[in-house]
Amino acid sequence: MRAIIAAAGTAGHINPGLAIANEIKKKEKDSKIIFIGTTRGLENDLVPRAGYKLKTIDAYGLSKKISIDNLKKMYKTLKGFGEAKKIIKEFKPDVVIGTGGYICGATIMAAHKLGIPTLLHESNAFPGKAVKMLAKSTDTILVSFEDAISRIKNAKNIVYTGTPVKIKKQNYTIEQKKNKLEEIKLKIDKPSVLIFGGSQGAKKINDSIIEIIQNGLNKKYQVIWATGPKQYDIIKEELEKIKKNINMIDGMKIMPYIYNMEEMMNVADLIVARAGAMTVTEIANLGKPSILIPLPNVSHNHQLYNAKVLEKIGAATIILNDDLTGQKLNSAIENIVLDKGKMADMEKNALKVSVSDVEEKIYNEIKRLVR
Repeated sequence: MRAIIAAAGTAGHINPGLAIANEIKKKEKDSKIIFIGTTRGLENDLVPRAGYKLKTIDAYGLSKKISIDNLKKMYKTLKGFGEAKKIIKEFKPDVVIGTGGYICGATIMAAHKLGIPTLLHESNAFPGKAVKMLAKSTDTILVSFEDAISRIKNAKNIVYTGTPVKIKKQNYTIEQKKNKLEEIKLKIDKPSVLIFGGSQGAKKINDSIIEIIQNGLNKKYQVIWATGPKQYDIIKEELEKIKKNINMIDGMKIMPYIYNMEEMMNVADLIVARAGAMTVTEIANLGKPSILIPLPNVSHNHQLYNAKVLEKIGAATIILNDDLTGQKLNSAIENIVLDKGKMADMEKNALKVSVSDVEEKIYNEIKRLVR
């Protein structure tokens, strides 16, 4: 199989593209796959690192406002459409796949004009502009959450497949869990709460945890907290002001970044996080209770819609960013971790939206198109 995958911007767009590429390679070892991205996003690091060739074109998100800057971006995006067409003509793919970012508009439209089968994958519960715009001209749209289906109009074919994620459920024994907690100087006799705000951290979440520490609220649970690399030293200084050593806070393991995230997510009893599509999918797959704090000011408030997927089935509690305080977060944590029945119900409910064999389902849809 010869495939082009368009993915740009964030890891949430690029990682599903890489997972799809890897599945195609696994099934058909002689496959030829290239990626199309921009010169600005994480694809410039992640795609070559995964062993795939990246071709870049110009593509931008367009605002409805009339301005010189927007006209320039419109011109560059139209130019990007021509660049995408040229790459497709030269590579001669059997299928063109888009997994997110502004890049999908130019690439999928170019493929459609050239009569190449096209497929889009939408990770969020509220579909982005590109998916809505391309719905009519895309052969198949795959969605991560069932909630997205009713929000895509005029699509030829929509299939609920879930999103491919790296983090998988590990059924640790009590002894294994105990050992993993002891490695980070925590104990098994208290509920463990994993808190993170994406790879760069989240200031609002971090501020609320400082408030919890300052008021000594975390007596009934312990915390594994990833601050984000850029915020770690700032938090260290903030804690020093209240006479706290970042490495010696009782019942807390604080680090800039968690490299063994699969282990920590499996070990945790409760997860507190933003509500990106990948995070919500991983929480569901692991069957973990969660407190979700959607990132505000993102396109169509899509993180709130992602969070509602788990909230409406009783698997998560949502705290809006503007409402978040240390007191409120602490109350929400205690309300869940101190009630074993509630914890069990939330775990069971989260698994209801877990999708198995995601990569296999996506590959089958690609194969159907190629045939």
